[in-house]
Amino acid sequence: MTSEPMRDPVVDHLLTPQNAALVVIDYQPLQLKVMNSMDRDVLVDNIVSVARLARTYDLPVVLSTVNAADGQGNTLAEVKAALPATKEIDRTSMNAWEDVEFRQAVEATGRKKLIMTALWTEICLAFPTLDALRDGFEIYPVVDAVGGTSPEAHRAGLERMVQAGARPISWVGLAGELQRDWGRADTVAELVDIVLTTRLLGTA
Repeated sequence: MTSEPMRDPVVDHLLTPQNAALVVIDYQPLQLKVMNSMDRDVLVDNIVSVARLARTYDLPVVLSTVNAADGQGNTLAEVKAALPATKEIDRTSMNAWEDVEFRQAVEATGRKKLIMTALWTEICLAFPTLDALRDGFEIYPVVDAVGGTSPEAHRAGLERMVQAGARPISWVGLAGELQRDWGRADTVAELVDIVLTTRLLGTA
């Protein structure tokens, strides 16, 4: 029962707290209202869990909205509560990668592995994913924390990203990949609270 020595977390081919950043795009009231690829309450629970994981493992986070002042609203309160210290970057571009401040924020993380989440899958997730892949980033869409305007649109968006080289992951898979070893005791209690108690066992 002896674990191997921990690999260098910066160059590890798997996701680690030292080599990954979280990107959260357009989790706003209007986008959620039009999202029809999964249960909305479940989606909100899942993206909140992803945000809590980022906080637990101290990942850099880039949080962005689109046209917040023009009726689309700020980031959902549940998501913002999980990321209280993270500045929102508002844009006019559907493709966040075409916004200068957003790009600068991503590049400032110094991370090449981006855990990507957005509403909607086929637009606000797919477009920046395709551009970031082109620019040499590794992209990990969290498939059960994102949603499209229909199940078909969601699937088409994911397929397009995967064909371009994206590496899909579930939020629970992400949790396991960031933790990797139960012997890393500092984060075990919060991991258990997020993954086992709060979400999977339905005691939220």
